[in-house]
Amino acid sequence: MATGISSNRCSICEKNAAMCNCIGCKAFFCIKHFNEHRQQLSMQFDHDVVKAHDELLEYINQMKQLNNSPSDLFSTIDQWEISMIEIAKRTADRARDQLTQLLNNEKETLQKQFDSLTQEIRSRRAEDEFAENDLRQFRAKINKLQQSFKQLARPNNINVIASQIGQVDWNRLISVEKQQETILLRSAHIDINATWINNGITIAGGNGQGNRLNQLNSPQGICVDNEDQSFYITDWCNHRIMKWTSNGKNGQVVAGGNGAGNGMNQLNNPLDIIVDKERDNLIICDSGNQRVMLWSCRNAPSGQTIISNIDCRGLAMDNNGFLYVSDYKNNEVKRWRIGESEGIVVAGGNGKGNRLDQLNGAQYIFVDRDRSVYVSDMNNYRVMKWIEGAKEGIVVAGGQGKGTNLTQLSSPYGVIVDQSDTVYVVDCGNHRIVRWPNGAIEGSVVVGGSCGDKTNQLNYPVGFSFDRFGNLFVADNGNSRIQKFNIDSSLSS
Repeated sequence: MATGISSNRCSICEKNAAMCNCIGCKAFFCIKHFNEHRQQLSMQFDHDVVKAHDELLEYINQMKQLNNSPSDLFSTIDQWEISMIEIAKRTADRARDQLTQLLNNEKETLQKQFDSLTQEIRSRRAEDEFAENDLRQFRAKINKLQQSFKQLARPNNINVIASQIGQVDWNRLISVEKQQETILLRSAHIDINATWINNGITIAGGNGQGNRLNQLNSPQGICVDNEDQSFYITDWCNHRIMKWTSNGKNGQVVAGGNGAGNGMNQLNNPLDIIVDKERDNLIICDSGNQRVMLWSCRNAPSGQTIISNIDCRGLAMDNNGFLYVSDYKNNEVKRWRIGESEGIVVAGGNGKGNRLDQLNGAQYIFVDRDRSVYVSDMNNYRVMKWIEGAKEGIVVAGGQGKGTNLTQLSSPYGVIVDQSDTVYVVDCGNHRIVRWPNGAIEGSVVVGGSCGDKTNQLNYPVGFSFDRFGNLFVADNGNSRIQKFNIDSSLSS
């Protein structure tokens, strides 16, 4: 605490004397009351600072003695270990069954050959029809069968193909890291052999097109909150964002819903949405108003424009909190630091075209941990990957013209990339979700594949998302519903 000399009155006794000024509280004191003030500060320091410090020290020592650990995290690892052991046992049992079946098939084949030879030998002997050559041939056949039966004990035509411990990247199976993502991403850790149950479950909408709270009208984007399994939907023709809780019959309007317009409490055909969990905000692609809006998750009556004059279609955010926005009209993707007025082109930006440095109708986007940008290049019927700093992209799905073949896409929209760089994309014109493993020249159908409103069908799907379990949520635009396709744990394990 610093002091100064002044002729002002003492703040306690109001006497005029040589005064001391407390720089901390800005008050003036006479010498007597200044000393008292100093004693009070000393007591307050001991109570507020030293006591709090000592309490913290005591807690730290207790933690050391009790060896407190986040039991839920260790429990997660323990459960993973148990499940992996169980999976390994089931896989080994399946391999044993396969080996037993193969050996039984070999035995049956040899037994049939032996029975046929026995019948022939008995027939020749009974009819007394054989010569020296027949004896040699029969003996050769018997020797050959004898060798074959002996080889069953150690067959050389059956291999057990097993991955060695050193060939397994265990860090891809489980790892521990400090959480860096502050954004609700659509990605998930998905097994490379994962499959999904073909019949989906309607979890939002599905009650015809409309604006009631149990209805949707052409939903586009969807984002799942893994903390409580709720999900946010861009309800395109209702100009609103809906939040739907797990197993909820009705949704809740959390942004817009005041008719189409450009007011701060309105939206106009919103297309995509992401959730900034750290800042508790929704970031909305308000395409009809050519702007990106920020809307508080705390029941805010209106939002604020953070990016203007952009034909936005898709949104993404990286681990550092940078915002990525696709611009359909300008055929590019830009990266923004939230709060800044100018973005940086990170994909496209070289005019409309089909060269590797061009885009034609940039739609939904995804950003991975390495800040590579994946773009649904709709009118080129492909998905492009732009590595950070690259001057041109790489085709990672489609690119073979519009069509229904597994090498082709038709109006790609939502795109998500998992931890093994497998690309999942909404093939809107073919009414399906397809998967393209890293480096693949063709994809495979995950769900859908025919147009309709049945549980195993989709009708021009647009956006999709995964939850932390790998379950798939699809914005089934033409059916005005959200379909959930559960991961098939019996096959994916």
